[in-house]
Amino acid sequence: MKTTEQLINNIVGQLNGINKMTQDNKDCFATIIQMKAVKSAMNSLMNKYMEENFIKCLKGCHKKDGEDMLKKLILELTKNN
Repeated sequence: MKTTEQLINNIVGQLNGINKMTQDNKDCFATIIQMKAVKSAMNSLMNKYMEENFIKCLKGCHKKDGEDMLKKLILELTKNN
């Protein structure tokens, strides 16, 4: 299983590749496929991050204004964008 750092580095590499593809006017279809790969990789990264840090995020919600922070966290996690 990849670490969070490895996933981030992979995504950065993919984004750099997409940047080069757009600058070089590469095939639109190939560029979109790479963008979809980054989107999928970001979902994987977010899931991994939440697996590793969800408890810490929740503990942070017990501080002052904890209920508002918890609502904000849930809202952010359930957004479609």
